[in-house]
Amino acid sequence: MVKQERAARTRRSLIRAAAEVFADEGYVPASLTMISRRAGVSNGALHFHFVSKEALARAVEEEAAQKVRLITERCRLAGAVGLQLLVDATHTLMRSLDDDVIVRAGFELSGDISRPRGINLRREWRRWVEGELERVASDGGLADGVAPDDVASALMAATVGFEVLGARDDREWISRRTLTRFWELMLPAMAPRQAIGTLVTCGSCLSHGTDEVGVEEPV
Repeated sequence: MVKQERAARTRRSLIRAAAEVFADEGYVPASLTMISRRAGVSNGALHFHFVSKEALARAVEEEAAQKVRLITERCRLAGAVGLQLLVDATHTLMRSLDDDVIVRAGFELSGDISRPRGINLRREWRRWVEGELERVASDGGLADGVAPDDVASALMAATVGFEVLGARDDREWISRRTLTRFWELMLPAMAPRQAIGTLVTCGSCLSHGTDEVGVEEPV
């Protein structure tokens, strides 16, 4: 039992170390030696758990994908619906990109053209966004003349853009403040007039922590 627990801890350490290296360096420059050193284990121990760098990348992606799926489910279980669910989920995703290296590495790997067969988190996120917007539209939750596909394209361009800029340049791009301003601009154009006053652009209190950008007011 002790041996199994030690092996599980080593595997977890290797996945986290790989995520840190992939997030910092990218997939191609990363090496197994860099990852084993970051994890504090020997190359032999690494190869016992993972036969290749690609196997490690897949393990990171799988865990990141599970975390992203939990983000959307938790926001739904917290009671958010319609456009508010999209607002809350994007806030929670950006927060995860800021403080969870597994999620950050998963999205970094998604953008690597050298790995066409990997789990593409950006594609999975787009599918979720498109599905939710179709539901919103069918329930009358979009303004007249607003197409779900157009909203999905704008939302994907913004969130992926924030993710890339935040990972490589300035974390302000993935801050609650930046995303709140994005929703302040977007929601009046996409929501029915009677719904605008009920939507909270900075997200519900369950979708983020205590960092403040101002008073939490509806649009």
